[in-house]
Amino acid sequence: MKIKNVTAHAISVPLETPFYFSQGWAHNRSSMIVEIETDSGIIGWGEALCHGLQPPHIAAAFIEQVFKPILIGRNPFDVEVLWEEMYNTTRPYGQGGAAVNAISGVDIALWDVIGKACNQPIHALIGGAFRTEVTPYATGFYRVAEGNYPADLIAEAHRYVDAGFEAFKLKIGFGIEQDIAFMRAIREAVGPDVKIMADANGAYNSGAARRLIKATEDLNLYFLEELLSPEDLEGYQQLKNLSGTYIAAGEQVFGKMGYRPWLEGRALDIIQPDLCSSGGITECKKIAAMAQASATRMIPHVWGSGIGIAASLQFIASLPATPLSLNPIEPMLEFDQSSHPFRKDLICDGIKMANGKVQISTKPGIGVDVDRRVIEQYKIN
Repeated sequence: MKIKNVTAHAISVPLETPFYFSQGWAHNRSSMIVEIETDSGIIGWGEALCHGLQPPHIAAAFIEQVFKPILIGRNPFDVEVLWEEMYNTTRPYGQGGAAVNAISGVDIALWDVIGKACNQPIHALIGGAFRTEVTPYATGFYRVAEGNYPADLIAEAHRYVDAGFEAFKLKIGFGIEQDIAFMRAIREAVGPDVKIMADANGAYNSGAARRLIKATEDLNLYFLEELLSPEDLEGYQQLKNLSGTYIAAGEQVFGKMGYRPWLEGRALDIIQPDLCSSGGITECKKIAAMAQASATRMIPHVWGSGIGIAASLQFIASLPATPLSLNPIEPMLEFDQSSHPFRKDLICDGIKMANGKVQISTKPGIGVDVDRRVIEQYKIN
């Protein structure tokens, strides 16, 4: 079997109601979908994450101008060889960012091809499943121009609890005092049993973050995410043991080489590589092994389309708890609930939550069917 064609589908749609977070306004939801066609007729799908406000054309250009010539005519089962060749080719002008985003999308698509060729889900091909279902946490709590805060966000929290979520992640980073008041209001509204996480998207320096951590110790927050910029490893080391709240980050760290100093320096309680950004299945399995060797937990970041969510579920199935025990602390699924027209429709509504859990598909490849009509509807390149 040989790779016959590689297509980069940049997709984007204007949001009916733009929202904002600590780094700016989002007026569109975008992604870059990778399609790999083989000479045997098998089609594989992958995704390159568009972080925050990132245009999908950037990763698409890497596919079209750099990686497609490397891939055409190659055996998709040579997935690790192809990963290293793509990374090495872009090393002088890559090593992270959109270059590794694009490699991630290709790698996921290759594994989808392999799974379909073998009639196996990806998790069965990368070591098996430690679990058949995963607990999701709801991501949302973005803000809109005409919003009434914190009242609107308290109502949103109640909707998640009523829908069966046992955990959710707030958006913070709007000012220390405002963040503290907001998190306190949410905790008072939902009670002590719901897991609450909060994500600042790198809004603070270590001094401000320290103040926020100390002021919210009594709220029993599960983890605080991206309090600092992704360059500030030493700052995270200063924050890590200030309270019982886990410190998490890593969605903007790329590949095993990027994660090495973070894991060697024990800078985080929880690392959060994104499968569609940090290197795909091939590289994230290596990051997971490094994390296990460093006794560091992994809860992957997930913010893409339905393709990214489906692939992430396959990856999460393969992650061992760190450490294994009779009652281990299990990884969770970040389950985006914000406005995203190609989260459900793109995969024919193939991922659902029931009884507070999301089942891990045992269908071949990434485990869902892709509706090509949705890609054509939103394609912009």
